[in-house]
Amino acid sequence: MLQIENLTFRIGPRVLLDGASAAVPAGHRVGLVGRNGTGKTTLLKLITGGLEADDGSISIPPRWRLGMTRQEAPEGKARLIDSVLAADAELSSLQAEAETAQDPDRIAHIHERLAAKHAYSAPARAAKILSGLGFDDEVQKRKLDEFSGGWRMRVMLASLLFTQPELLLLDEPTNHLDLEAALWLEDYLRKYDGTVLIVSHDRGLLNRVAQQILHLENTKLTLYQGGYDRFEATRRARLEQNERARVKQDAQRAHIQKFVDRFRYKATKARQAQSRLKMLERMEPIPEHTEGPSITFDFPDPDPPLSPPLFSLQNASVGYDGKEVLKRLSLRLDDDDRIALIGANGNGKSTLIRLLAGRLETMSGTLTASPKLRVGYFAQHQTDELDLNSTPVIELSRRRPNDNDERLRSQLGRFGFSQQRADTKVANLSGGEKARLLFALMTCDAPHILLLDEPTNHLDVDSRQALIQAINGFAGAVVIVSHDPHMLELTADRFWLVADGRVATFDGDMEAYRALLFDGPAINSRKETEPPRPTGGKREQRRLAAEKRQALMPLQKQLARIEKNMAKLQEEKTELEKRMADPALYDGEADAVVALQKELGWVSQQLAEVEEAWLAAQGDLEAARR
Repeated sequence: MLQIENLTFRIGPRVLLDGASAAVPAGHRVGLVGRNGTGKTTLLKLITGGLEADDGSISIPPRWRLGMTRQEAPEGKARLIDSVLAADAELSSLQAEAETAQDPDRIAHIHERLAAKHAYSAPARAAKILSGLGFDDEVQKRKLDEFSGGWRMRVMLASLLFTQPELLLLDEPTNHLDLEAALWLEDYLRKYDGTVLIVSHDRGLLNRVAQQILHLENTKLTLYQGGYDRFEATRRARLEQNERARVKQDAQRAHIQKFVDRFRYKATKARQAQSRLKMLERMEPIPEHTEGPSITFDFPDPDPPLSPPLFSLQNASVGYDGKEVLKRLSLRLDDDDRIALIGANGNGKSTLIRLLAGRLETMSGTLTASPKLRVGYFAQHQTDELDLNSTPVIELSRRRPNDNDERLRSQLGRFGFSQQRADTKVANLSGGEKARLLFALMTCDAPHILLLDEPTNHLDVDSRQALIQAINGFAGAVVIVSHDPHMLELTADRFWLVADGRVATFDGDMEAYRALLFDGPAINSRKETEPPRPTGGKREQRRLAAEKRQALMPLQKQLARIEKNMAKLQEEKTELEKRMADPALYDGEADAVVALQKELGWVSQQLAEVEEAWLAAQGDLEAARR
């Protein structure tokens, strides 16, 4: 097993790990989670020996081979398939030696090792992994240097998986993948024969792949059983139990201290006072749990709303440099559509979003948009367009020159920027903060439609959940591309499949799409794909779509209201628990304590009822989407 004992590591004055311990059993798949900046990647480097701990130890079985994702993409003139095969250095060495070896014993040993490593099936295994990550047979024969950095990062991942290390360390493995490759990777990891430690913010991956969750928090490691949802529930229960014990202990300490202060100098009570002082010394304080700052997203509702459709395409085509990428597009977008674009990378999902965002023009056909339409467009590459020497306030003021400082900061506050962070140089913002700044910029005009192209990169699990809630609470339309199935499952009510130069309605949910990828015919093999329209006339199509949207809208708004109420009650409960923990409270009137206890009980009951209502509303929405 992987054994971590009393591990301590510092970067300058900052302590990332302080006496951290954990044990990962052999053959288990474990998700490593924690807030950004807590030291997850650092821990992986400590395990591989890339960094040296200040104290403590990490031990693994001596025969285990380690493999970890790298930050740099491979380069060179080698073909993709050859680059992956070369990743197994022992296999390459044995195959080369087999061509020249003369000693019979050595030849026998070489062939024994080649058989143990399944050398004869190695090219097929490498090809299968590359195919799963999006490279077809022809593409696998092309050279590395012909591909962009993102695609070469996929080759790096393929090379790592091909080596089949006994301990596989993955740091955000889905960041450079599309949805299809991410789903393939999930399936591959579930069947992996070795021990896997995954750093990921993809909640779905952690739920479907991880058997345990290793949580890094406050310089310590805690191992939880089950996937991410079970970890979250177990941790919440532990924190609530710990808080109750802390409040009870603080009250007990206050009573004891009050007795000591009153009687320590009275001869008849001195011995009892001293006894209670020793009791106080023996009581190990229970620390108060402090969460980091909560992340918020709050998209302003479009005002005024527009009559549908927002967009209408008639027999349109779009592409680059005179070459069509998408053709014969006939579709429409209405004011409350929630559409996810699915299909392998390179088929035109981003092209369609860029067309809707006004970044591309049609090559033929017509695109009609409402004249007063405002569009919010998010693409991860837009971080490169930010002025690194400016601040979030300055960046926003360039978009809204007539807004005063208060309105600018209010808009930034919708996306979690405090006064201090709003005045921080963009160059000093984290990846997640830069992404949140893009959200603040794209929604500063209260757009009628959000076009989101991979919005979750650099967002941690909590930020992704906040984004999901904001999208569901938004009153306008949404078109989203994401490799995070959890995000798509909770935000989209329709799927458009982009493949073979066409856009077609996919009649199913994420589970159906996953089944199609692994059990059905290859999506890209379809030669003809009908445009997104159900059977029947266009008038009937619009009527049915409008009825479905009309049915979903109240449920979506109800869910958003419940979530806001739940957050408010949780804040009230936290505040009351803090007041209950204040020893000064118990020096006053007993009635005040009783009143506070009753209020806390009432708020806790209300919160439980709201949580039940949220579960019911979520169930109703899921049922309506089917």
